[in-house]
Amino acid sequence: MVRIASTFAALAACVISTAALAEPAPTLTRSTFTDVVRELRHIVTPQGVERLEAVRIGGIDQYLSIRGADRRNPVLLIVHGGPGFPTMPMAWMNTRGLEEYFTVVHWDQRGAGKTYLLNDPKSVAATMQPERFVDDAEELVSWLRKDLHKEKVFVLGTSWGSYIGLELARRKPQWLHAYIGMGQAVDSPESERRGYAFALDAARRAGNRQAIAELESIAPYAAPGKTIELKDIALERKWSDHFGGVMAYRTGQIDGIAARLSPDYADADARRVYEGNGYSQDFLFSPVLRLDFQHVKVLQCPLIILAGRHDRSVNSNVAHEWFERVQAPRKQFVWFENSAHEIMSEEPGKLLLTLVQSARPLAAAAGDVAP
Repeated sequence: MVRIASTFAALAACVISTAALAEPAPTLTRSTFTDVVRELRHIVTPQGVERLEAVRIGGIDQYLSIRGADRRNPVLLIVHGGPGFPTMPMAWMNTRGLEEYFTVVHWDQRGAGKTYLLNDPKSVAATMQPERFVDDAEELVSWLRKDLHKEKVFVLGTSWGSYIGLELARRKPQWLHAYIGMGQAVDSPESERRGYAFALDAARRAGNRQAIAELESIAPYAAPGKTIELKDIALERKWSDHFGGVMAYRTGQIDGIAARLSPDYADADARRVYEGNGYSQDFLFSPVLRLDFQHVKVLQCPLIILAGRHDRSVNSNVAHEWFERVQAPRKQFVWFENSAHEIMSEEPGKLLLTLVQSARPLAAAAGDVAP
């Protein structure tokens, strides 16, 4: 009887297996995976907010993602770098935890991400000036304060976005719980010189003849009083990134990989998500490399600086030297020992812990947190 039962079981398994083989395998598409990510990060809490929309800012429609488990929490506006390199494509991966303690706003700036794809690049070209981005940020924060019913917000500026964020903090300190600088730009020419020295030294220690030859071909790099050509910047970044200047223990960035699974971008958009990067840099990279905040001695709102110990893209030691000199009602400097320039992706856990422990109490003191 046992033998007969086993035989029937084997036959049944064979029939099921044969039937399964007869059925066509499901077609896997990008949406197969992004739908999973979308559902996993779907905010279901009663006080939650989950919005992806275009808002009229600075005369054009610009895309925002607004997400948080409780709209009574403080607003954290993340101002991305690049120029033209949005953080929204990585939000599903690296800022999900922040949404439990903040209402997190990712903004695709003019010339970047979904905003770039939404507008005619030719019509926007004349507005691609650094001051216009600061005006946009001011207009956006004003809109957020009204729309989300907040007296103050946090602004976190990263890399290029740290120029926008710091200028906004100087203009409207009364609007901010604190300004948070990550990969803070302070003295771009000096940062470039130190980044180049790092890359050349690393190349020599590694015995990489190609790197040495290419880097020496652009010497003297970032010489005082001289404009750095884009081709020279690209070559310096090629080797600085390779030796860990952008991500501490990787030879390149992972942002493009993360964007493949972002549910915030349709399939057609995901393939072009960083298309605005080159467009924006054509207008803004030269002004970026002339930025110098060494003259800024006083800030009228609290200041938090987050720095990757290995950051050579925007040199963290230059930022630390400035931080030691600047005065603010309250200030804090936090080193991220296992990060270079991409703290948000390299140490998202420590970023969450730091902002919860160092930034959120400032909002709590003003009664701007969920019970």
